[in-house]
Amino acid sequence: MSLLSAARLLLIGTCLTSALTVQAKANPLATVDRNGSLVAIEPYAPNIVRVTISLDRTLADAPPGEGPNAKSDATGWTHRTDASGDVFASSALSLTVAAQPWPKAPSQMQRYFAPSLPPVSIAVRKPDGSTIAEMTGWEMSPQTVNGEKTFRVGASFAVQPNEHYYGLGQNQEGVLDLKGRTIDCRHNYDAPAGETVCVPFMVTNKGYGIVWDNPSATTVSPGLSNATHWQSNVGERVSFFVITGDTTDELYAGYAKLTGATPLPPKAAFGLIQSKARYETQAELLGVANGYRKRGLPLDVMVLDWFYWSRMGQLDIDRTYFPDPKGMNDTLKSMGMHSIISVWPRFEKESRYFNFLGTKGWLLKDKDGDVVDGLAIRSDRAGALLDSTNPDARAWFWDRIRDNIASQGFDWFWLDETEPDLVPDGNFFSIGSGDRYHNLYPLVHTSGVAEGSARDRPDFRNLILARAAYLGTQRNGALFWSSDVQATWETLHRQVPAGLGFTASGMAYWSSDTGGWQYPNGPKAERSPLLDPAGATAMSPSYTDYPELFTRWFAYNSFTPTLRIHGQRPATAIWEYGTAAEPVLAGFLRLRYALIPYLYSLGYQTYRTGAPFMRALFMDFPNDPAVATIGDEYMFGPAFLVAPVTEQGVTSRKVYLPAGADWYDYWTEQRYAGGQSIVAAAPIDRIPLFVRAGSIVPMGVQVPSTATKQALETIKVYPGRDATFTLYDDDGVTNAYKTTAGKTKSGTSAVLKWNDASGTLTASGPLPTRQDVKTLVKIVAR
Repeated sequence: MSLLSAARLLLIGTCLTSALTVQAKANPLATVDRNGSLVAIEPYAPNIVRVTISLDRTLADAPPGEGPNAKSDATGWTHRTDASGDVFASSALSLTVAAQPWPKAPSQMQRYFAPSLPPVSIAVRKPDGSTIAEMTGWEMSPQTVNGEKTFRVGASFAVQPNEHYYGLGQNQEGVLDLKGRTIDCRHNYDAPAGETVCVPFMVTNKGYGIVWDNPSATTVSPGLSNATHWQSNVGERVSFFVITGDTTDELYAGYAKLTGATPLPPKAAFGLIQSKARYETQAELLGVANGYRKRGLPLDVMVLDWFYWSRMGQLDIDRTYFPDPKGMNDTLKSMGMHSIISVWPRFEKESRYFNFLGTKGWLLKDKDGDVVDGLAIRSDRAGALLDSTNPDARAWFWDRIRDNIASQGFDWFWLDETEPDLVPDGNFFSIGSGDRYHNLYPLVHTSGVAEGSARDRPDFRNLILARAAYLGTQRNGALFWSSDVQATWETLHRQVPAGLGFTASGMAYWSSDTGGWQYPNGPKAERSPLLDPAGATAMSPSYTDYPELFTRWFAYNSFTPTLRIHGQRPATAIWEYGTAAEPVLAGFLRLRYALIPYLYSLGYQTYRTGAPFMRALFMDFPNDPAVATIGDEYMFGPAFLVAPVTEQGVTSRKVYLPAGADWYDYWTEQRYAGGQSIVAAAPIDRIPLFVRAGSIVPMGVQVPSTATKQALETIKVYPGRDATFTLYDDDGVTNAYKTTAGKTKSGTSAVLKWNDASGTLTASGPLPTRQDVKTLVKIVAR
């Protein structure tokens, strides 16, 4: 086959190894030769190993690309050579690069059909010798992409019986299990079902996950035609990590070790986040905040979305409509609220920074070196994209946010367009082709703000609202949402598996715009609406079932990691969906706030372990084959099974209760055996909600926001097995919860233990609230 020259390979190797952030140099345990195919094996932990395959030693031995930030660690690993090949082993796994005989001269048919690359076969096994995963082949096909002579690279893996696949970021087609599908793993705002986001980390129900180390657009076909095939558009080597574990949580712990821990968000992020596209004036925004307080409804964060600026790229606040932003934020703080403001990476030609950034070379450029302005396929996309692959550009961007916006009292930042919206394909970043780095932008763009905030606001906990992710983006304190989705029942139905696939990708914090972002414009209701729309101002009068849709969506998002109301409609606050909807919505909102002690403790556990707490059923019930493909119900922490209603006009739905546990209906406290489907009642003021027998659920008193210290109202115990729950609390806003050298964590925790035989609940020490456990316990009837 046609190969790149040695000089060009060296240039590409330099490009691959140049770090956007400080990375450790690659340290393979060994690089073995299979008749010209060079295979580097680099351990990172007993259960994490990187495989790199290339025809060039410089590339085989080069470090991984952006995303993974761990140092290699071969402690406890051994390498031996025997008749089977080269065997690399640890206490958790063994990896064999199979021996390959010297290739024979090809037959006439093989001249046309046999691959030209020297074959490589790799098997990963448990210590008992059983196979976990097997790479059966690799590929490099020469092509020219964006004027660059390069390759399409890929690898194929064997399929195990009854294997299922999850993750790869956000896919909104409505299916959780990826088996038998072909996933276009690229950031694509315009994907037909809703924005796709590529996080090239896929987990299986067979004890392993794969992290694919290539930021170009990638297609993955899991379990299709009895193979799993990965193929990236641009590359000169194959590089991937295998993570193994006896449980899915061990896989997520491996992912966190490899790419970074998920920080604990500020406590306000677990409360209600109120937004709209858009609040046009300071008076309007404060009026909505006052509306919540006047009605006695809890609220934590007000959001100022786009076009508060005088021009796209000014990075300013239009004082005509927001005459005193500092005073506005001071008022919010006096009400116990925080603020988030949207900041875009796009700069119109007429904005004050456009020429400066263009001259610096800090904007996306075309092949001629000219700044790319706008996107031809959509008329609303004027402006140039900040090149956040350039560390100087992203440092400058944070400095402007700090000086122009944070100085006005805004707490946190909504980094919109993190795909980015101006598609880089065919254009160039400072580090190279936009095609080569198609999926990288969310990582580097959020990194600039996270690092700047850590430096300039070290005692203030960071939060970033982001629309896209890549490997490692979770370490930047990002909360994700499903983008600008339609306001229809069909879209709501597809949100549930979309979110579960995203959290299965190692990104714990995901939600959707409650009610949908696009202007409410759904088809005529097939059934009589369950809520009278009288008094609703959120939509046109013809969308009579929209208050019902919003209420079901709000109930669902009350059981996602974050709860945010947003949308492009005349009104979005919960009293603006009609007099019938308001008390129902208020009930779900109060339930959300009652659960904040539970949720915040789960967030802390995610920080410590890397495991998400919005969990597809396959994670917790691996021995129940019936759950492998269920994507319309899920676990919310260890206690709750949530089954959202996503169909108009219905008052019940079928719910599968996984085997291996008994279940309590949260609303009625009726107990059911697992391993069966039941029909659950679902009147408009209930979401089908079940609690696993053997659960401890701390619940708090009502508070206006998380700025008020929340005492516990009760600790509910659902008998059926012994249980533990670690209750955690801290100040909710500083970074003192982190373990740092020479400092003690500020938070406090107590391990609650339920002894099912004796029917007693004890605590390992004082509760964070300093309350007496005995006065709080409520045991649900056995």
